[in-house]
Amino acid sequence: MEPIPSDPARLTVDSRCAHGEGVLWCERRQALLWVDIDGARLWMHLPAQGTSRSWPLPDRPGCIGLGQAGDLLLVLAKALYRADLDAALADGADAVPLVHLADVEPHEPRTRSNDGRADRHGNFVFGTMDESATKAPVGAFYQYSAAHGLRPLPLPPVAISNSIAFSADGRTLYWCDSVSAEIHCCDYDPARAQVGRSRVFARVDLPGTAADGSTIDAEGHLWNAQWGGARVVRYRPDGTVDRIVPMPVPQPSCCAIGGPGLDTLYVITSPQGLGQAARSAWPGSGNLFELRLPRALGLPDGRVVLP
Repeated sequence: MEPIPSDPARLTVDSRCAHGEGVLWCERRQALLWVDIDGARLWMHLPAQGTSRSWPLPDRPGCIGLGQAGDLLLVLAKALYRADLDAALADGADAVPLVHLADVEPHEPRTRSNDGRADRHGNFVFGTMDESATKAPVGAFYQYSAAHGLRPLPLPPVAISNSIAFSADGRTLYWCDSVSAEIHCCDYDPARAQVGRSRVFARVDLPGTAADGSTIDAEGHLWNAQWGGARVVRYRPDGTVDRIVPMPVPQPSCCAIGGPGLDTLYVITSPQGLGQAARSAWPGSGNLFELRLPRALGLPDGRVVLP
C-alpha cells in the first residue's frame, strides 16, 4: 500500500480568514465548505472550477453540518440555524437565508459554540467553549436532531470542545478538550443521545501543541489538525501515529478529505493569537491548503435531518 506523502501541503484558497475552522467536503456539490469564526463568514470553494465565494453571517459561526435536503446546519455562537445555500447561489445573494432552530446556552455569557459534526444517523453533535482567558471547564456537548431538538450529551465538561468525529458505523464518537493533550473516544447511542465511558484514544506528543479539528477516513484512521504544531497527524485505529503531514503555517485548525476522487486532504488554518512578527513570518495563516493522497481515503460526512 502506497504510503501517505510527508510533503508540506500546498495553497488551495487564499482566503485569509481571521480564524478559519470547520472545513468539510460536500460530495453532492463537489465543494468545500468552511467558516471564518472571527470574520463571521461562510466560505465555499469548487475545486473543479477553481472558484470561491463567501457570505457574511449575523454572528460568529462555530461549525457547519450538511443537511439531507441540500441545506446546511449553521452553528453560530449562541444559536442554531438552517441555512438555505441553494437560495443564495441561485440569485447571487450577498447573504444566506437563515431560519432559527434553537438557542445555545443563552444564560451562560462565558461560552460560545465551537467544534461539531453530523453523526451517521441524521443528527448533529457539537460542543461549546469558554471564551474567557481562564479557559475554565464550563463548555458542554450537545446533540441536535429534528425529532428531539437540542439535547445534552453526558460527556465531561470542557474548556474547549474539539476533535468531534464519528466512526464509519456511527457508533464511536471521538472528542477532545483542547487544553488537554489527549483525544478521547466513547460508544455513542444516537437514538437516546447517550454515550459510554470515555477512554483515551491518542495523546498529542509535541509540547505546545493542541488537538483541534478531526476527520475519520475510509480506513478507520483519524486525522487531527494540531494547533501550534504546524502539522496534521494521522492516527491508526489503535491510536498510534501512522503519519505526520507538515503544514506551512503553525495553526492548522481542521481537516477534511475530499475532491472528485476523495483523495485530497484539505486543511483550513488560522492566524488567531499570532503577533505581528509571527503573522509576517507565516502570511499564509488563515488560508486553505491541500495535499494529494495516494488513494481514495475520503469517507463522506453524515447529513443532518433538518425541520
